Amino acid sequence: MPPLELLHLVSTLLLLLLAACHCLAATGAGDDDAGRQFAYNGFAGAKLTLDGVATVTPNGLLMLTNGTIQKKGHAFHPSPVPLRAARSFSTTFVFAIFGQYIDLSSPGMAFFVTTSRELLAAALPGQFMGLLNGTSNTDRDAHIFAVELDTLLNAECRDISSNHVGVDLDSLVSRGSADAGYYDDATGRFRNLSLISRKAMQVWVDYDGAGAEVTVTMAPLGVDRPKKPLLRTAVNLSAVAQADTAYVGFASATGILFTRHFVAGWSFALDGPAPALDISSLPALPPSGPKPRSKVLEIVLPIASAAAVLAAGVAVYVLVRRRLKYAEVVEDWEAAFGPHRFSYKDLFHATKGFSDDNLLGAGGFGRVYKGALRKPAMEVAVKRVSHESRQGMKEFIAEVVSMRRLRHRNLVQLLGYCRRKGQLLLVYDFMPNGSLDKYLYDRSKGTLDWPQRLHIIRGVASGLSYLHEDWEQVVIHRDVKASNVLLDDQMNARLGDFGLARLYDHGSDARTTHVVGTMGYLAPELGHTGKATPATDVFAFGAFVLEVTCGRRPIEQDEGNNRIILVDWVVEHWRNGSITKAADTRMLNMCTLDEVSLVLKLGLMCSHPLPNARPTMRQVMEYLDGDMILPDLSPSYLSSTMLEWMYNPELNTNVMSYVSLTSSGVISDLSGGR
Repeated sequence: MPPLELLHLVSTLLLLLLAACHCLAATGAGDDDAGRQFAYNGFAGAKLTLDGVATVTPNGLLMLTNGTIQKKGHAFHPSPVPLRAARSFSTTFVFAIFGQYIDLSSPGMAFFVTTSRELLAAALPGQFMGLLNGTSNTDRDAHIFAVELDTLLNAECRDISSNHVGVDLDSLVSRGSADAGYYDDATGRFRNLSLISRKAMQVWVDYDGAGAEVTVTMAPLGVDRPKKPLLRTAVNLSAVAQADTAYVGFASATGILFTRHFVAGWSFALDGPAPALDISSLPALPPSGPKPRSKVLEIVLPIASAAAVLAAGVAVYVLVRRRLKYAEVVEDWEAAFGPHRFSYKDLFHATKGFSDDNLLGAGGFGRVYKGALRKPAMEVAVKRVSHESRQGMKEFIAEVVSMRRLRHRNLVQLLGYCRRKGQLLLVYDFMPNGSLDKYLYDRSKGTLDWPQRLHIIRGVASGLSYLHEDWEQVVIHRDVKASNVLLDDQMNARLGDFGLARLYDHGSDARTTHVVGTMGYLAPELGHTGKATPATDVFAFGAFVLEVTCGRRPIEQDEGNNRIILVDWVVEHWRNGSITKAADTRMLNMCTLDEVSLVLKLGLMCSHPLPNARPTMRQVMEYLDGDMILPDLSPSYLSSTMLEWMYNPELNTNVMSYVSLTSSGVISDLSGGR
């Protein structure tokens, strides 16, 4: 072959070789050392491995997501890179994120290195950015490294903001993160960048295998790489690079909003800096003008916001109203009484809101309601009384809780209490046959025969004897009367309403207290001593015995509006030799006159104006059981003694002051005069 033709042939081959090299460099196929480095100045003709919604646009942009909601997209370099343990690498890429709105975005995108493409196949869109899923996000064997450009604040991943750069290893909980931006070389000041600004930005990632450290730097496209990196984090990629090769690429995902993620150029190198990108050769991004908000959204969003605010306001109102509805008064000292305290909410529902339909009775000390508790399932009686004053309340509650331990067949069991604002609620066992006074004065209830009345008197006497002498402390009931004697389903008498009761130790003196009780049952000495004792309970029991036997109240008004005192009326019959005629005429044919006479005389003896002349409740039980004979006292002696006590001018001042205090029928002091 002539020399000139040979020279021409060699020149042609050299030109073809140079052109092929240039083409290979542009498409990333010109790797030396089996994939040691590559560069893509646009992706037209590149043989990337794509999945999900990832695609390459006609002008060469790598579009990881196309705006479809809840989708993911991946782009892999077509062949794995020989990223062995402790080997350094460097990469740079240009990206842009186009959201539906300039101030709202879906999850961002990430550059990744992984040992397995199958791992990303199981990844989820949304907050997991197509990198991991709910299971693998907590799996430290995921073997994936990523630099995330995150535009969604995710508390589960401990994100620092909705516009940050993070370094991830085997989890989306970043090893290190920083708000997106860069440090100006001229001034050293930090300048923020918005990842969803629809503007192109360049990122540089460098991994030092020997130092196990990664640095991330970013800047707007066209600005030289800043000298100070945005982020520097210690990361050991030995687990990710434990195989001889690894896959590198990009991942992205969308959430509930329209978003597109673009990569315009990318270069990568092992053991050295990544090749510089030719910015002038990069494909152009789509127009970045903001998309106008939907008219429907502009109308619906304010309405929805107003509705949400209104709903929140209503919810707060309901919660506050509900809290106030069931609000209780609870003080620190009540912690010791916790097991004995009922919640107001439970009592409210048990009594159907303290409905009048559940009202069992009302008196000077409060109103009593029937209730049905759910847990435990049981019927109760709930008494509501006022306690406006806080004085002595601690001591009073302590006594209420102490009396919860009382156990006797003739006492209504006090179960516990509750406090609410100006109210105290006492909870008792429910007695299905109600109070005794209804059977004495309500003709519709029928008539109690004498055996029933005597059984009731014995029962109350037994209960008082237990309170005064047989329990661990002396308990003064202070309000013994027919309306506080309740009847169970067997018509057994049970003394109830311990709201006024007071306790003191055996062998000690009773404390001075305010006068409390009901007119007609109050012992005369209370008017000037103010001291409740077992003897004052005995006096009230005497009035109760006469009331049950005679079927009359201790104090009544006759047709001429004159006051009739039952004690005097019975004494008058006794003096006339006809004491049994004082008994209730509705049961004369059903009673034993000797028993009636004994009970009436015992009632008068208990009603003696002198405390020391009254028997104890243990003696009363012995008289009723026939174990002891009633003393033979003449009616004239007893009557004159009573009249002398009641009407002696020297004593009249104290007695009349006591009577005036009780002119309304009831004196009460729940709040603590002791």
